[in-house]
Amino acid sequence: MEAAVPLGGRISGPRLAVMLGSWRQGNRQGAADLAAAIELQVLDGQLPLGTRLPAERELADALGVSRTLIGAALDRLRESGFVASRRGAGSWIAAPGRRRRGPLAPAGAGSIDFTHASSPAIPGTAAAVDAARVRLADHLGDHGYQERGLFGLREKIARRYTERGLPTTPAQVMVTNGAHHAFVLVLRMLAGPGDRVLVEQPTYPNALEAIRAAHAIPLPVALDPSGDRGWDIAGVDAALRQASPRFAYLVVDFQNPTGLRLDAEGRARLGTVLARARTPVVVDETLVELDLEGDPLTGPPPLAAFAGDLAICVGSASKTHWGGLRLGWIRASEDLLGRLVSARYAVDLGSPVFEQIVLGELLDDDAALGRRRAELRGYRDALAGAVHRYLPDWTFTLPKGGLSLWCRMPEPVSSRLAVAAASHGVQVAPGSRFGVHGGLERWIRLPFSLPPDRIEEAVRRLSAAEASVRGTPASLDAPIA
Repeated sequence: MEAAVPLGGRISGPRLAVMLGSWRQGNRQGAADLAAAIELQVLDGQLPLGTRLPAERELADALGVSRTLIGAALDRLRESGFVASRRGAGSWIAAPGRRRRGPLAPAGAGSIDFTHASSPAIPGTAAAVDAARVRLADHLGDHGYQERGLFGLREKIARRYTERGLPTTPAQVMVTNGAHHAFVLVLRMLAGPGDRVLVEQPTYPNALEAIRAAHAIPLPVALDPSGDRGWDIAGVDAALRQASPRFAYLVVDFQNPTGLRLDAEGRARLGTVLARARTPVVVDETLVELDLEGDPLTGPPPLAAFAGDLAICVGSASKTHWGGLRLGWIRASEDLLGRLVSARYAVDLGSPVFEQIVLGELLDDDAALGRRRAELRGYRDALAGAVHRYLPDWTFTLPKGGLSLWCRMPEPVSSRLAVAAASHGVQVAPGSRFGVHGGLERWIRLPFSLPPDRIEEAVRRLSAAEASVRGTPASLDAPIA
């Protein structure tokens, strides 16, 4: 059967040449070197599935080589399944046949869970519960169904947005059962089967699973974890124009998993691109309050301040206070929020009242959140030090916030390492879980939400696991236990 031509962005010859860098390796044949270099960019997620490659002549001119060499390299890539072609339509990045990634094996006794980037309940949670028990009496005479959430809690959330530079009223806020629930509500309203949703590459795995569950199609635009800004705004613009996604899902504050944060100038440019295309954008702000180097109020304004009324912010107390509260929120225009409330009736009838009262109490304690940030800063530095000691060949950019390091390994063995690590008593999430179509085999996410002694032991075990797989050939067909 002839390969179908995907809808995706196109990369130019000069830009691909910059990405490939010094791709020649010793005395190897040029075609094999070039094919290996392009394959590595695919595995690292820098050339997402569906990316259209430049014409042979354009790429030959950009690289300063013959068209014969380019053709031979593309033949190799077609044989390995990394490139597909059709006469008259050119060539594009494909994915070699591989099994679907399965869930990670459950942690056994004595195993260290290094997969969840989340912390235990913030100190003061029990006191907030006690205070909420008293205040609950004020609500027991009501029916208890609050499809938008308690006004007092919405008022506090709205005030925080206003303080960050995005004027907001309680009428623009709806309380949800976590940020993921908020995203699913928006997804159900905006997209249907076959619709495309623009996402970053890499990105939050549960968002990808939700998009697939809705039978929509994630459309990746690669981030550059080593760049000053990270976001390819020109690539976003091209994807919006060429593929017309129904909406975009972006994490511009301490992005999960890279830890990148887009600056104010970049947000202005990105917001302009989205507004010009009239493309709604869901901005995941789950980690925005975990600014480990400064005050969240002095950071760049929310992306919604630049993207207009089509921007929908989702937030959560899960990373800042406790995942067990299962509370989040949506901030949007009153018109969009009204539509979301109507869509919510098909899913649930509101969030629990008691938990909302508890969260309201916790949001009044700014000092506790400040102490949490200071604690996480110490955890982050402990993890960075442990990686330097036990895994000196790994590289990363120290994030200024969030909950994880995004580490680059010298070899593309992330999935194999995850399997080996389980046998050494540590559970890790391989880079492939954060890619739209897998790949990212040189990358792995390490959270710093555990105490320093557990972090040290986890990295020590990870080092032993890495030694057991170093030098062995990686396989895209290797299952994740």
